Amino acid sequence: MPKTAPFETHSDRYDQWFDANRDVYLAELEAVRQLMPSHAANGLEVGVGSGKFAAPLGIQTGVEPAEEMAVRAEKLGIRVYRNVAEALPFADAAFDFVLMVTTICFVDDIRLSFQEAFRVIQPGGCILVGFVDRESELGRRYMERRDESLFYKDATFFSSQEVYDDLTQAGFEDLTARQTLITGEPKEKIEAGFGKGAFVVLKGLKS
Repeated sequence: MPKTAPFETHSDRYDQWFDANRDVYLAELEAVRQLMPSHAANGLEVGVGSGKFAAPLGIQTGVEPAEEMAVRAEKLGIRVYRNVAEALPFADAAFDFVLMVTTICFVDDIRLSFQEAFRVIQPGGCILVGFVDRESELGRRYMERRDESLFYKDATFFSSQEVYDDLTQAGFEDLTARQTLITGEPKEKIEAGFGKGAFVVLKGLKS
């Protein structure tokens, strides 16, 4: 079952987080943008939420099982399908790329989600997965306080290496990474690779 309940009843609080933590949000957005294909590419965001990433990145199609979030994204001009990551309602090779940002911690089956993404991406396209690294300081804090969290109580956190391995198993190749929210560094600092940043974006290609 998709873990949508908090997003249905507290969508206002979800959106308020982006306003209250704008510097963190902009750093995450830029980390994704650095690995994005051309702006004109035909993209899909799986777990589009209220459109906080899709809209500024020019992504016009989303998948979101939480109705309240989907409605918010639609108000930004995004066409949203009420489906889950493990069962995408699209033909094979329908998109140039798939984006998933803080989505994998809420899916039921991460490997099936990546397999479905692989299926709907055309050859030469890519996937971009943004997530909080479980082994980072922020990730450990989320894990320790998960039971107290409104949105992350039922979440499953992954390490960068686990996500890397699952993407590879799904068939993605030539993986590259960006990381930000690095302890002791300015929030806007973005570096290649993973292992230091709390927020990581992994990009994998479909040959």
